Amino acid sequence: MPGYILTTMSQVKCTHGGTAMLTTANTMIKIDGAPALLETDVHPVLGCPFTVPGPKPQPCVRIEWEAGAEMCKIKGKKVLIQSSVGKCISAEGATQGVAIVAQTQMKAKAM
Repeated sequence: MPGYILTTMSQVKCTHGGTAMLTTANTMIKIDGAPALLETDVHPVLGCPFTVPGPKPQPCVRIEWEAGAEMCKIKGKKVLIQSSVGKCISAEGATQGVAIVAQTQMKAKAM
């Protein structure tokens, strides 16, 4: 299924509203001047307020991706698209939900 390609100018949040810092190893392909994100990129999360009972702070600290575009790759690595799945991970390695793509560019799609 095609989807718009995510770039460093996209906005991605963890399940609890923390903000992902979008950086990439890609230096080759840009859309509107912003590098396209890769499935292998790991994005730190800032400001996640999640707490488990106790209360014990358990914020999301990173987002790891899967389900990049099958037919669009940069040096063999899949680009991220709107429908890619970002797993929100705590410092203890627990998956705490799925990332929310809040905004992306609207010019280039990939499959």
